[in-house]
Amino acid sequence: MKKSLLALAAGAFALGAAEFVMMGILPQSAAAMHVSIPTAGHFISAYAIGVCFGTLILVFGRKIPPKRLIMIFVLLIVIGNLLSALSLNAPMLVAARFIAGLPHGAFFGTATLIAKSVADPGKEAKAVSLMVTGQTVANMVGVPAGTLLAQHMSWRMTFAALSIWAVLTLVLVAIWVPDVAAIKDAGIAGQFKFLRRRGPWFILGAVFVGNTGIFCWWSYVSPWLIHVGGYAATVVPALMMLAGFGMVIGGLSGGTLTDKWRHAGTAALGQSISAVGLLLVFLIPGTPISTAILTFWVAFGLFFISSPQQILMVEAGEGGGELIGGAAVQVAFNLGNAVGSLVGGITLSADANYHYPALAGVPFAIFAVVLLVIYSWRHETHTGALQRMREIHPEAIGSSPKA
Repeated sequence: MKKSLLALAAGAFALGAAEFVMMGILPQSAAAMHVSIPTAGHFISAYAIGVCFGTLILVFGRKIPPKRLIMIFVLLIVIGNLLSALSLNAPMLVAARFIAGLPHGAFFGTATLIAKSVADPGKEAKAVSLMVTGQTVANMVGVPAGTLLAQHMSWRMTFAALSIWAVLTLVLVAIWVPDVAAIKDAGIAGQFKFLRRRGPWFILGAVFVGNTGIFCWWSYVSPWLIHVGGYAATVVPALMMLAGFGMVIGGLSGGTLTDKWRHAGTAALGQSISAVGLLLVFLIPGTPISTAILTFWVAFGLFFISSPQQILMVEAGEGGGELIGGAAVQVAFNLGNAVGSLVGGITLSADANYHYPALAGVPFAIFAVVLLVIYSWRHETHTGALQRMREIHPEAIGSSPKA
């Protein structure tokens, strides 16, 4: 891996751990803040809402060189997680999580642009997937480690450790990330010009409803593993590591396929995998083995779609909206995260059965597949590839090619 991608992956690690570790430490943080598990879901939603507002940084910072933007975002990671570690009550933790989420979408939008710029020709999606690998490795290593810290020391130590990691990342970015030219300044309105087309809205809609469906269940995966899978709380970190491994494999697989096939088609395939997984979570009564397999399954599908969707939106924003396009994926992702957490929490409040949040998520996930299939059919079918492969006979030279 190029050093520049490694530095960006370190930042993605910090963001991935900060976002997903709350699912692993939800019981401990809820107890410390004296709130119920469904109410503690607001700690997840607050981060997601911060992601949405954080995109405004790109709107007004469009003239700032990408490397400098990345350093600003990493500094915000330090501040947000440090405040989370020092939170005294639930409202303060909600506010801290909001701040921690501010750099998320903006970071990935900018990092995707840099990754594409330093990638070898024809391997742009793979470069993006390597950058995103930091987020998936966070789920394989960072989230389980953070969960263990919460169980054996304090959940506050988890956020303190993330702050320290972010400081080290700031150093790596300063040393290894090259200076990439700022995007074309199309003005404030010009950055959003690409959103006048229908295509990008199909992708963003798929990201939003797809993640709404998954996070109906995923937000409560820890108590699901305990109450349905029959696992002891001490085993949950190992299962989170299994989920993280699924995310790593899924992310790299999706990136590799994206460089060779349809971008939206690849995303539709990954979303289908997750939709089937959610349906099985509801249908299967639940055993230690089945819950472990399904945790891996859904996690694989969740990040299989990451690279193709990032690439699709950055390409859609060419001409001044690249950063907004890349960040918009994370905004839609985290909006889905927030809504899914709320829908899952409502489902649990109505009936404390940990199978039902997955059922609530199935229609959302299926709708995402439909949106991606429609986009792929309309925008990735008639690409001119067959025409470019037409056979040209020697006697046709100098005249119109014959099929």
